[in-house]
Amino acid sequence: MKVTAIETFICHAYRTNWVFVKVRTSDGIDGIGEATLEMRELTVAQACRELERTLVGRDPFDIEAFWHDAYRDAYWRGGPVLMSALAGVEMALWDIKGKALGVPVWQLLGGKVRESVPCYANGWFAPAVTPDEFAEKARAAVAQGFRGLKWDPFGKAYRQIEKPVLRQALACVEAVSAAVGPEVDILIEGHGRFDVPTAMRIGHALEEFDITWFEEPLPPDNPEGLAELKRRVRVPIAAGERMYSRYDYRNFLNLRCSDFIQPDVSHVGGIGELRKIAAMAEAYQLPVCPHNPSGPVANAATLQIAACTPNFFLLETMSSDVPYRSEITTEKVRFEQGQMFIPTGPGLGLELNEDAIPSHPYDPRDLRHYTGALTQIRPADARSYFTAAKPNKS
Repeated sequence: MKVTAIETFICHAYRTNWVFVKVRTSDGIDGIGEATLEMRELTVAQACRELERTLVGRDPFDIEAFWHDAYRDAYWRGGPVLMSALAGVEMALWDIKGKALGVPVWQLLGGKVRESVPCYANGWFAPAVTPDEFAEKARAAVAQGFRGLKWDPFGKAYRQIEKPVLRQALACVEAVSAAVGPEVDILIEGHGRFDVPTAMRIGHALEEFDITWFEEPLPPDNPEGLAELKRRVRVPIAAGERMYSRYDYRNFLNLRCSDFIQPDVSHVGGIGELRKIAAMAEAYQLPVCPHNPSGPVANAATLQIAACTPNFFLLETMSSDVPYRSEITTEKVRFEQGQMFIPTGPGLGLELNEDAIPSHPYDPRDLRHYTGALTQIRPADARSYFTAAKPNKS
């Protein structure tokens, strides 16, 4: 069996555009991956196609050799474009191997250590603005089964935050906490927006709410500042979604930058690289909580890693998605009591419906974080994409 082609498919998904990758083989066994790179989808799709020069004609089972050669021969190593393209193609190779051998990818990675993984919800708040609106949305998300809620309450703030805006943000955290009670995890997102003194001030203010973590309080290109902040606040810190390889993570881990690490399977070079990063973190006794806000193929790949990674702790999960998500792939996700279950089908466990994608063509999107549209992350007709347990009526 030899690789014959790499194809890409871009599908509009409201807040972004999903970038799917298909690797075709001479035996007719195709694999799929996801290289979604928000706001740079056309760029990463071209980067995926350029990897044909490295991959076509090779045995798709030789995943490590392909990855090494593609990374080595890029010369300009690392960064979001190359590593996202590598991720999409590498996922597809694992998918091919699993399908050819008739086993899920997690079986190829050593077998599973769990049947399901705890999730927290993102996107549950759309389009809330006031604390009361957030509280109402929070109650609905908990009723849906989620036991952890993440959101960014900081409006348009950048670098510093004005006192009224901070008071509004803290009122929002207080309202959500009161609405859902002490058993639900509260995770506060910073989107890498603050300078050190502002992040420290916010971190101190968040101490009274017993939050699970304060995520990306500083821009991602200042690991030394993040390590200093972590030493000076008492709330746990989560970070790492905007690092792209084990080489980036080496310094991050040595500096003790965070309490939780958040690599993204679509941006760190794929399944194998995330597994290596997780093993590095395990040596520091740090839990892995992957960044996972993208599409169905990235979610499927992350679940494969969750299955076989001992220090995997929490999975980010979008609480709803565009109503046509179920048309784009054959995704079947089981969600019960705050847990997402590990798939058991061969490969990644889903197929791409190529014919459905042209109905949702590429539509460029820009970053919302500093425009006042932060909570406009889901369309009005968004719906659940997973199968949840029916409520017990007894």
